[in-house]
Amino acid sequence: MTYGCAGFFPLKGGRCWLLLLMLWSACSAWAAGGAGAFPALAVDREGYANAETCQGCHAAQAGLWQHSDHAWALRDPSAENVLGNFNDVHYDADGVQAHFYRKGDGYYVRLEGEDGKPAEFQIRYTFGHAPLQQYLVELSRGRLQALTIAWDSRPQAQGGQRWFSLYPGQRFTPDDPLHWTGRYQNWNGMCADCHSTRLAKNYDDKNDSFASTWQEQTVGCQACHGPGQAHVDWALKQQGSAPTARGGNGLEVDFKALDSKGVVEQCAYCHSRRQGLGTGQMPGHPQLDQSLPATLRTGLYHADGQIDGEVYEFGSFAQSKMYGAGVACTDCHDPHTTKVRIEGNGLCQQCHNPLPNTARFAGLQAKDYDSPAHHHHPVGSPGAQCVNCHMPTKTYMVLDPRRDHSIRIPRPDMAAQSAGPDACTACHQDQTPAWAAKAIDQWFATPTRPNHYGQTFHAVQQDPITALSRLGYLLADKANPAIVRATAADQLADLGPAATSNLRWALQDKEPLVRAYAVSGFTSVEPSQRIQALMPLLADPTRAVRDETVRALADVAPEQVPEQQRETYRGLLADYERRLRGNADLPGGRLNLAVLLSRQGRDAEAMHEYRQALLMDPYFVPARVNLVTLASAGQRLDEAETLLREGVALQKMPASDRGNLAYMLALLLVERGDAEQALGWLDQAAVALPGNARIRYNQGLLLSRMNRRDDALQALRQGLEQSPGDPDLLYSLIYLHALAGERQQAFGYVKRMREAAPDDPRLQAIEPYWRQGE
Repeated sequence: MTYGCAGFFPLKGGRCWLLLLMLWSACSAWAAGGAGAFPALAVDREGYANAETCQGCHAAQAGLWQHSDHAWALRDPSAENVLGNFNDVHYDADGVQAHFYRKGDGYYVRLEGEDGKPAEFQIRYTFGHAPLQQYLVELSRGRLQALTIAWDSRPQAQGGQRWFSLYPGQRFTPDDPLHWTGRYQNWNGMCADCHSTRLAKNYDDKNDSFASTWQEQTVGCQACHGPGQAHVDWALKQQGSAPTARGGNGLEVDFKALDSKGVVEQCAYCHSRRQGLGTGQMPGHPQLDQSLPATLRTGLYHADGQIDGEVYEFGSFAQSKMYGAGVACTDCHDPHTTKVRIEGNGLCQQCHNPLPNTARFAGLQAKDYDSPAHHHHPVGSPGAQCVNCHMPTKTYMVLDPRRDHSIRIPRPDMAAQSAGPDACTACHQDQTPAWAAKAIDQWFATPTRPNHYGQTFHAVQQDPITALSRLGYLLADKANPAIVRATAADQLADLGPAATSNLRWALQDKEPLVRAYAVSGFTSVEPSQRIQALMPLLADPTRAVRDETVRALADVAPEQVPEQQRETYRGLLADYERRLRGNADLPGGRLNLAVLLSRQGRDAEAMHEYRQALLMDPYFVPARVNLVTLASAGQRLDEAETLLREGVALQKMPASDRGNLAYMLALLLVERGDAEQALGWLDQAAVALPGNARIRYNQGLLLSRMNRRDDALQALRQGLEQSPGDPDLLYSLIYLHALAGERQQAFGYVKRMREAAPDDPRLQAIEPYWRQGE
């Protein structure tokens, strides 16, 4: 979503906020109540002060803040706050119609509702301000929903001052989760946590309803500085002594006492792609006690770590040398205006200064980076701007360009080896990365180009057989940023028990992010070994690590746990399930809950949660796959087949997901004795997933069993075209040719298998036979 916040009224006279304190108990009476209540102010103040009290003493900071992105996060729909044109304007594009208009002081829109019929909806809040503004309306069960028709708030000369669709060229029906009434446009679950201060989502997983509250409607002072009531109490006493055990002035977060990474963590809760841990905002607490940041996984990042999906800033910045050197967000951004401290190259020259002894961080070379000798572009041109080469942009939400914060050296030479964007040819669109790489060679006399982790991640994608060794090397190299090593651990964990030798020592890594992602690699290890490896992590100081540990141990009965840790284990497991239920408002949250229940043997409950996830989003393949697996295991084959047929019939299902479902359907049909129909689905799956050698392998075996030898050979050879070194395909071809007495053809595949899998036990078993004839 965008940015946002609620405004404040100016207070005069220095201490006028004291009156507000006395009126506070009366103001809290309108707070939200039971399930399905409209979002409002929390009754339980949790140490938070009235938002307006800060302005009495901190007027200068409040003045800077009031025009910031944070201040515009969520505002009431007043004439000052509504930027869009509601003067009887009609929108009609791609089959979507809307009418924006005024009634009295209210702002309204008429458009297709949940039932597919046009209806009137009142605008309850504005959401963000630049370069676009969205609008929230109220639906049942305590939901606020964001319209997917937004206002382009840029000047008209830049193409702005218009209504536009966030999904141009597309129309979603009300049963689609991307429809404005759908799950992925829900403010409570998708946006609210970072567009208000100390949001309590208060999701009821039984009734799929919300009773959300906030401590401040906007992203205000206490969102960053923490609960302020103790600070207010200290100020009222007008004494310098510290109240309770907090900082000297009673504030939860002492920014002066934090190191650079601690400062970054205060921003990272919102400015990261992450999995919330069900705690909400906890200013002053470590990042991994509140959320688990996403790794550099495909779909979110390119293989070299450059931004791809909407991942915000932290995951990029955590890869950068700046982050490693001690640069914090506030070195570049004013925390109150949220703008950069200096426009242009002067921002980078705060540190990269041509004058000796003025470089802020030790080890920086005193060099004039802001000159053609470095950037090789005309002064004042786009190519002369540091950020255009080192922080290229990608546009989200149609018109919102955001910069990649990994602040990397452009590597056009690596474009083919990492499948990542190239900053040079993003501007020089008529040229190739090879042209750009040659130019850099000429500028810098063949510069040193060290190996980059992006090359390794890309190589693993291209050749998964090498994953264990390549990823193990990345994980072991402490010179790599923690998020890179955590990504390696995450991918190693997907390889199952084979990766535990690489992951075992990572469980003691000093970086909690690495520990958290290493844990899941032990999920399928035999219980006694898992207990031995993971039990110490139940006492890990980081919540995210403890959560991952509890999840991995969830199928272990408390009686199997050492007695001295049994109660701790039970308590952590119960707390984890409670927080998962509070986060089950999105399909991914329901999936996490269902996986926990399934691992505990509570299959009926798990199946219910998987069904709920599919009601939220029928395209959510992980829930469908897991539900089919449970149904099949319980011999509910009719239900499993229905689920798979419904999935492959969804028109907007991505090809790869449809391919996976088609493959599962084919295997199920084979189990049910319908081999002929299964062959058709296997063929569809193989076309959709050309890199999955197992599909052609199974297709070849099935055709062979049906006495269609020629077709079987053709299927296996098609598989080898995509996966030339796959040992299963090679061995199957050896077997079929040898069975027919076609020794020469079989021996050709023996030689290929010797090269691809020399240690394969099947090859070793038949070697004596082939050596006799060589």
